[in-house]
Amino acid sequence: MHQGIEFFTATCLNWQPLLLPDERKDILIDSLKFMVNDKRIWLYGFVIMPNHIHLMWRRQDEWVNKRTEQIFLKFTAQQIKFRLMTSAPQELEQYRSTQRDRIYHFWERRPYKATMYNRKVAYQKIDYMHNNPVKAGLCTLPEEYTYSSCRFYEMNKDEWGFITHYEEHL
Repeated sequence: MHQGIEFFTATCLNWQPLLLPDERKDILIDSLKFMVNDKRIWLYGFVIMPNHIHLMWRRQDEWVNKRTEQIFLKFTAQQIKFRLMTSAPQELEQYRSTQRDRIYHFWERRPYKATMYNRKVAYQKIDYMHNNPVKAGLCTLPEEYTYSSCRFYEMNKDEWGFITHYEEHL
């Protein structure tokens, strides 16, 4: 049986705008690009908002039983921490953890996950993701928002080079 496509949402700690600067969004983009190029995932869609991220992806065969999202969140948190240590140490203090298993905490625990097995539901999630920046007042049209896969779907522009159309696998 074919596994479905996962819709995944991770929220920054306390909904803080951790991802507001583009350089931090780029950390997530670079990590997603690595995961695609390393054949860990197929990435079907994304939007990186100032305080959360939505992804649509599927693990490739060798990674089906691995905790891909945990690896992604841990790596990106570590990279953001290194960036904050040098560029904004006072902001880093906002993410100091009260838990014993870590010093800093960037992502809320228990991200949202839902698996989609048909194109109708996948299209609804893509549409929801791409309209997120409009609803947040970050742009007027979904395709105006840079950190999104919207232009791939709406304008047939593959600016990122690592997105696969969900219809290829669903």
